[in-house]
Amino acid sequence: MTVTPKISVNDGNLVVHGKTMLKGVPENIVVTPGSGVGLVEGAFIGATATHTKSLHVFPVGVLEDVRFMCLFRFKLWWMTQRMGTCGKDIPLETQFMLLESKDASEGENDDAPTIYTVLLPLLEGQFRAVLQGNEKNELEICLESGDNAVETNQGLYLVYMHAGTNPFEVITQAVKAVEKHLQTFHHRMNKKLPSFIDWFGWCTWDAFYTDVTAEGVEEGLKSLSEGGTPPRFLIIDDGWQQIGNEAKADPNCVVQEGAQFANRLIGIKENVKFQKNGKTDDQEPGLKHVVKEAKEHRNVKYVYVWHALAGYWGGVQPAGPGLEHYDTALAYPVQSPGVTGNQPDIVMDSLAVHGLGLVHPQKVFNFYNELHSYLASCGVDGVKVDVQNIIETLGAGHGGRVSLTRSYHQALEASVSRNFAENGTIACMLVRASDDFYPHDPASHTIHISSVAYNSVFLGEFMQPDWDMFHSLHPAADYHAAARAVGGCAIYVSDKPGHHNFELLKKLVLPDGSVLRAKLPGRPTVDCLFVDPARDGISLLKIWNVNKCSGVVGVFNCQGAGWCKVAKKTRIHDASPGTLTSSVKATDVDSIAQIAGPEWNGDAVLPKGTSLPVTLKVLEYELFHFCPLKNVAANISFAPIGLLDMFNTTGAVEQFDVEQASEASSAATITLKVRGCGRFGAYCSQKPLKCTVDDIETGFNYEAATGLVTLTIPIPNEEMYKWSIKFHV
Repeated sequence: MTVTPKISVNDGNLVVHGKTMLKGVPENIVVTPGSGVGLVEGAFIGATATHTKSLHVFPVGVLEDVRFMCLFRFKLWWMTQRMGTCGKDIPLETQFMLLESKDASEGENDDAPTIYTVLLPLLEGQFRAVLQGNEKNELEICLESGDNAVETNQGLYLVYMHAGTNPFEVITQAVKAVEKHLQTFHHRMNKKLPSFIDWFGWCTWDAFYTDVTAEGVEEGLKSLSEGGTPPRFLIIDDGWQQIGNEAKADPNCVVQEGAQFANRLIGIKENVKFQKNGKTDDQEPGLKHVVKEAKEHRNVKYVYVWHALAGYWGGVQPAGPGLEHYDTALAYPVQSPGVTGNQPDIVMDSLAVHGLGLVHPQKVFNFYNELHSYLASCGVDGVKVDVQNIIETLGAGHGGRVSLTRSYHQALEASVSRNFAENGTIACMLVRASDDFYPHDPASHTIHISSVAYNSVFLGEFMQPDWDMFHSLHPAADYHAAARAVGGCAIYVSDKPGHHNFELLKKLVLPDGSVLRAKLPGRPTVDCLFVDPARDGISLLKIWNVNKCSGVVGVFNCQGAGWCKVAKKTRIHDASPGTLTSSVKATDVDSIAQIAGPEWNGDAVLPKGTSLPVTLKVLEYELFHFCPLKNVAANISFAPIGLLDMFNTTGAVEQFDVEQASEASSAATITLKVRGCGRFGAYCSQKPLKCTVDDIETGFNYEAATGLVTLTIPIPNEEMYKWSIKFHV
């Protein structure tokens, strides 16, 4: 029996499920079928060259009339989405592509299933690949080492392709195939989530920026706790470290603005702002006192502190007192041509002039271990690691970008594993799915929400994406909060002390400081994957997720702003985008059938196939919860809904069981496990006979016209408590 690969090159064309995707594939392009599971579904693309170089650009073939969504680095640090139909629409520094076509294996047919093809550029040895397009509509692979001394004339496994009929499954299968091929990472499903992710948090960054102090930390925790939304995890962001700057003002220097990014670490302990009365105390360091106060007096469970991957923005001071053993040397960044072809960066302009103090890669584990062991001795639970991509620009003389970055990350992971109990790292330029929340930039809010959703399509395969902090007292606060509720991400704010919207926060945070977090990374629905809800003027963004017993879809109007390839920055391109209409249905939640179980007939309070219209102005949103119905007794159907006053209403329901009195009886008992307090709702096609909460009979209201059952759940005495709610029908 001959197995025909679903991805192959035939007569100079790259063919996927019978459909030509790329024309004019050059002879130096090599396609190797995937091995093992998914043999016929995947293939690697490689290329050979006649000359040995440190940077190659390989045309792969002409892409035309194919809808795609891609994710590209619009600046060194962050990605955003771009949609297109041909090769010249593919931006520089594209890290991920998803293409849409029809299965033509049995000939052209309108009824043929839609095929989704994912392209993942990879690392190979000391080289990394990215995708880009050119004016001839060719898809290109850019292969580079980042060190002129590290050269090659080929790469045989530069891009992995995988195809199938469900886009989310295809992407998961592709990443798992690459996991098996590279053996350098684990898929998200094989990782343990840190415990803090299910608790509300507060970060000091937008509250204080680098002016954060020990007193400011206490004020912020006190302010939020007294308002009824106590933070249970705390991030002490940039501003706690000992830093110095030897860069002097130079009238001949091109870069003066941004010179603060040349600041370097001059010690691994906290600065004077975190020392009690401004003095060093060897008995109890100031940072230890801050952490102890937060945990003992504010019931904070987890404290994380910020540091850059290189120590600080400008690295570590070379030969600084007490730092000599790190063999730090000044290094000057050289960016990839693709990065400089997108958005310039003031940090890089500064460091190109002043240099970065780079700890020798053979000594970087010692640096991290000493830093992290000190933090752990102060009661710190983990680190937020920032400014990561700077390391890739410093590969010259160190074997290239891949080798240097790998050295740093392996050392970081080893130190974190050794020093922090839960392997605690928030790698905000690795796990973070977006550019920053910018409270003062009106252009940033809509593109923030669309970017985190599309980036999570890719990043969500590796880790639970972080959608960043926000302000609860802000013109776009509701919009950001609703997105976090459907994002499956950590929920944390960066409010200034005393500047809070507690009415809003209480839709996210329960009295014990826990949150109702959706279970998966939030991602665009299938019908949104190839439209552009930031720029096309007609599309709303729909983001789907699941809870234990339900699905949720958030709908957002994100039009009017995005990254501009001409201006090379994020800007408003439509100051008054219009009111838009779309619709939602239960099957927008991709995995709703798995949540509902094998006996589900498609009804989710709404009859199967029913769509609900939704109309939104810019910066408006709506959340829809889809609760699959169960037939619990003869002619009686039931669905738990959840806490009606919370954004993620259905996230409160942890378990849904039905026990029938007997086979002959029409009576049944429905048992729910529910977290939280307040107004609880459920659907029942017939009025329940009685309801109990923890075996205590409880009054309830029943609306016969809608089937809505409502009751009030008290505030529990225990954290993360699950009420047992029973309905007798």
